[in-house]
Amino acid sequence: MHEPKRIELSVRQERAILVGAILPGDDHGGEEPLAELQRLAETAGACVVGHLSQKLHGINRSTYFGEGKAEELHGLCSALDADAVLCDHDLSPAQIRNIERITETKVVDRSELILDIFATHAKSRQAKVQVELAQLEYTLPRLTRMWSHLDRHGGGIGTRGPGERQLESDRRVVERRMRDIRRELAAIARRRRAEVAARREEFNVCLVGYTNAGKSTLLNALTGAEALVEDRLFATLDTKTRIWGLDESRRVLLSDTVGFIRRLPHHLVASFHATLEETKEADLLLHVIDISHPDCFHQAETVRQVLAELGCGEQPILHLFNKSDVARPSPEADLLASALGETLRISALRGDGLDTLARRVLETVARRETRVTIRVHCANGRLVACAHELGTVLATERDGEHLVIEARIEPRHLPALRSAAGPDDSVLVHERPSPGEAYKEVRP
Repeated sequence: MHEPKRIELSVRQERAILVGAILPGDDHGGEEPLAELQRLAETAGACVVGHLSQKLHGINRSTYFGEGKAEELHGLCSALDADAVLCDHDLSPAQIRNIERITETKVVDRSELILDIFATHAKSRQAKVQVELAQLEYTLPRLTRMWSHLDRHGGGIGTRGPGERQLESDRRVVERRMRDIRRELAAIARRRRAEVAARREEFNVCLVGYTNAGKSTLLNALTGAEALVEDRLFATLDTKTRIWGLDESRRVLLSDTVGFIRRLPHHLVASFHATLEETKEADLLLHVIDISHPDCFHQAETVRQVLAELGCGEQPILHLFNKSDVARPSPEADLLASALGETLRISALRGDGLDTLARRVLETVARRETRVTIRVHCANGRLVACAHELGTVLATERDGEHLVIEARIEPRHLPALRSAAGPDDSVLVHERPSPGEAYKEVRP
């Protein structure tokens, strides 16, 4: 009896050629012009088999490159057996159609590539609907001519073909789905705001930075979280919040958010506003910068621009030069250090500088605190517990049936402290002194 012949099945990795126009004023900080596009392509699962770039004064409205370069791209696609052409800029539907006609190869622009990566990495319901909304907003203006093969020739009343009717039907379906998603995202945003408001009693710190700068690694190192860490772009899409103990008595909430990238599709920025609610409400932002990257200056500038677009440009921020253990001296790093002023060098992977980081954040928390003297009856355990939970107890003395507690506390916690006080208790707030002065008493 013969054994059945085994059939080996394999899935071919999509072969892609990267193309890009180098325009006047483009500065890649010593990095190859298509280096970031290559990382995006590899994150999306493509096998990069070729590159093609051209210096241009402006992008051709018809074929992106000139027609001669487009024909050269056709020959390259044939020679390398490419399945897709990935473009480093956003293309119009007409440009995509014309390049596909010339090269006889699928064309994907930068926004579509990023959206594809986000769709692959989205895990939670919130991330999935945010990505779907961004994809639909990208797709809607590109529905035109998808059904042109069904159109009748001619124009005027009575000459509309089934293609136009199908296009109108598709548009209604897409617009209806977008309305449904926006309602769902509005509900998610309300829940997110309520969650953030419920945590206002805690000091909130948020990690921001360029994608793959090491934010998730830093979150794990500081809090013991088990966030996904991978050496690829956009490995993290969902916001994660963990408790970070700064010392024995103080703790803060540390949140990790989605990374930014140059020319991030505006559809994604709009769709991810609910996710980025943590950033807008944070008491302190930790800007994680990959100082070992040759384009670190422009990456940091990209983060600044996105934060400004989100309305976070005026929030307190501490700049962290991550991966300093593998960074080499470079003009980009020197220029960035000069532009940012006060920075802190760390290595999230090795743990270098993390104790100093905790002390710096602790100083920021302490600067917001005020001195209080609490006189509490021994029977009021609630007020004693509240003082220890919401503040830092400096000293405790016994005075007959009362305890006198000296503590530091954030002003926003004072209402909760006073609500726990009974008729025989008192909470005396001291005026915050200027440097070199002593505390002054302030009667509530």
